[in-house]
Amino acid sequence: QVQLVESGGGLVQAGGSLRLSCAASRSIFSNNAMGWYRQAPGKQRELVARITRGDTTNYADSVKGRFTISRDNAENTVYLQMNSLKPEDTAVYYCHTDPMEYWGKGTLVTVSS
Repeated sequence: QVQLVESGGGLVQAGGSLRLSCAASRSIFSNNAMGWYRQAPGKQRELVARITRGDTTNYADSVKGRFTISRDNAENTVYLQMNSLKPEDTAVYYCHTDPMEYWGKGTLVTVSS
């Protein structure tokens, strides 16, 4: 049973933008904070951004000022707007919920130099 469905990854040139989406079931979305993690080849998975049910956000230092996380309560969807992308942003991006632990399957973002 699929709980989180991500979309929006792809190939973009450095300096470009992408928007990731993660659609969740209503029960999951309304009871959890939502976040985006990423994992680059050979590296550990890391938190990119997180938004609580009360819209409090936090970001990894490496993306502050470039990425924006938001949630649409009517659509049960969380977004990650990524601007000024850099090659080091290349990774598989995963949607995540807490405290109920769910993970999406991931969407690949590739930033070319």
